[in-house]
Amino acid sequence: MALAGALFTANARISRGTDARQPQDLAGLQTNEDARRERLADRVADLRSQVDALTEEQTGTVGLEWQTAGQAYDIASGKVAVSGRGITVTLDDAPADGPRPAGTGPDDLVVHQQDLQAVINALWAGGAEAMALMDQRVISTSAFQCIGNVLSLQGRRYSPPYVVTAVGDPAELLSALDADPAVRAYRSWVDVVGLGWEVSRPTTDLDVPAYDGAVDMRYASVPPGTEVLPGLVSGDSTATQARREDGRG
Repeated sequence: MALAGALFTANARISRGTDARQPQDLAGLQTNEDARRERLADRVADLRSQVDALTEEQTGTVGLEWQTAGQAYDIASGKVAVSGRGITVTLDDAPADGPRPAGTGPDDLVVHQQDLQAVINALWAGGAEAMALMDQRVISTSAFQCIGNVLSLQGRRYSPPYVVTAVGDPAELLSALDADPAVRAYRSWVDVVGLGWEVSRPTTDLDVPAYDGAVDMRYASVPPGTEVLPGLVSGDSTATQARREDGRG
């Protein structure tokens, strides 16, 4: 009986201990990760505010030329929030029950990653000074992914409609959208299946938040001594290149 009682007590303690463990289901793990990311984002924002305050204290001793260059770098790198004239572009999925031509499938009714990328690239080409996708700043190294009709950007998930906000000369930005072939291709499907497309040119300034993601670049590398392409020698490579140049490879 004493042994049974000891085992029961131990099992009860272990059972109580499992309540404090990480959840085992995917939804619970994702919720925990989202909460952790939010805490880290708040910490980053607090540290950025401290850096900005210290930087502002030092600008009085720096020449105007260097101040201007520093401000331009801060804007380009997404370090600071930006407000100014600009436009917003909204893309949305087509109605599932709407009329559509024969031969169109479900993939034709949703906004794809390349559609968003086309809009963002066109706006950069049009001279956008700062840009946001949904509520997050977009910089030159930003990467996002669309899985089905869910957008994933820096650990956050969004559903359509997707809103791109660009600060810059509105006329130049609109012209860049009209001239971009990929954007025109998307807009052709707007008329065919009813994909959402709306461009707004507000009369008030637009606000683009500061970038709060990681800026360190990570690269894959081949371990020392690894043969990348086994069996390929320089002579084979040269011959292959020659065949391509002759139009026979």
